[in-house]
Amino acid sequence: MRLEDLLLEMETPASHNCYTPKNILITGAAGFIASHVANRLVQKYSQYKLVVLDKLDYCSNLNNLGPSFCSLQHKSSNSQNNNFKFVKGDVGSADLVNYLLITEHIDTIMHFAAQTHVDNSFGNSFEFTKNNIYGTHVLLEACKLVGSVKRFIHVSTDEVYGETEADAIVGNHEACQLLPTNPYSATKAGAEMLVMAYGRSYGLPIITTRGNNVYGPNQFPEKLIPKFMLLAMQGQPLPIHGDGSNVRSYLYCDDVAEAFDVVLHKGSVGHVYNIGTKKERRVLDVAKDIIGLFNLDASKCIKFVDNRPFNDQRYYLDDAKLKALGWRERTSWDQGLLKTMQWYTSHPDWWGDVSRALVPHPRMLTIPGSEKLGELQKGEDATDACAATPTPPPRIKDPVPSLLRDRNGAADGHVAKILG
Repeated sequence: MRLEDLLLEMETPASHNCYTPKNILITGAAGFIASHVANRLVQKYSQYKLVVLDKLDYCSNLNNLGPSFCSLQHKSSNSQNNNFKFVKGDVGSADLVNYLLITEHIDTIMHFAAQTHVDNSFGNSFEFTKNNIYGTHVLLEACKLVGSVKRFIHVSTDEVYGETEADAIVGNHEACQLLPTNPYSATKAGAEMLVMAYGRSYGLPIITTRGNNVYGPNQFPEKLIPKFMLLAMQGQPLPIHGDGSNVRSYLYCDDVAEAFDVVLHKGSVGHVYNIGTKKERRVLDVAKDIIGLFNLDASKCIKFVDNRPFNDQRYYLDDAKLKALGWRERTSWDQGLLKTMQWYTSHPDWWGDVSRALVPHPRMLTIPGSEKLGELQKGEDATDACAATPTPPPRIKDPVPSLLRDRNGAADGHVAKILG
């Protein structure tokens, strides 16, 4: 152990209660941050069982969990004690979530599953409400029903605080007011309100984290740093929203995985923890740093484009509370950026065709029929559209079945049979 790490441990208060989980459910585990957390826990704590749930959306990749699967194969050849299981499914499915909590004897939930890209939320905000708010609600209700969960760690974002003043020298602390400014952060704030309410009303053992931007290997290239990496690899210009003066704080993925390790074992129920860094960078400076790594000419590789409908100028966090638990940032910006570049240049096809994500303003497909609505609003093809015989929408089976209850609130259906 390095001397600075030893000194940090010596300075850490010894009064924190240490929690030891047994069976952990990680949602959204094939995504970016959650996969790094899952891989760390699987490899570091063989005595824990991890059940990871992911519906494998566009920004998820089973390859992100490669270290966990390798660990599973190794243990299968040596013992019967396998501590990793992957389940493909939607966190919005109440029956599935209840089934997993009951049959896997889950005592700990780390809830990462969410739609997270701000640009997408300007295009299809309904998906964000469905995934971020409804999905969280399903999990909370399942915890209330089953009654066996001892920790519910809800993963939120620094964006729920809204914009930090440009001249602020003290970051947002955990008790600051939530003032989200875009559909994504609004749904994350809404999910937090549900988490808090279930903690107050039903005594659920909730912990919330709010983190700065994260970067590193495995990240889907709709986000700034991997997008810039891939564009630089292709010799294409890097699109800068507005004038590039917006300031962000970036943490390397391994440091963030360690932060969740600390929160899991030392975090106090009912508390919020910021996961942040004091090292800030303008978006324009991030682009220049990446261009420098590839030895390109910044004057030819930067392209200024229209800004977002609203783009917070700055997010700044006070991370003293988490540091008091013994965590600190270990990876410098230069080290992390170099590691990230080396990974993306070694894995250029990790995500397949991502050309749609590399445009300046990527958008998810919006509500079915909205493209035709846009044409009607512009007066395009109005005659043909009105003359066409309307086609009734297909009947789609609800993918999110509800739990039926009797007048006393008891669960009905196959969940009741399992409980019985």
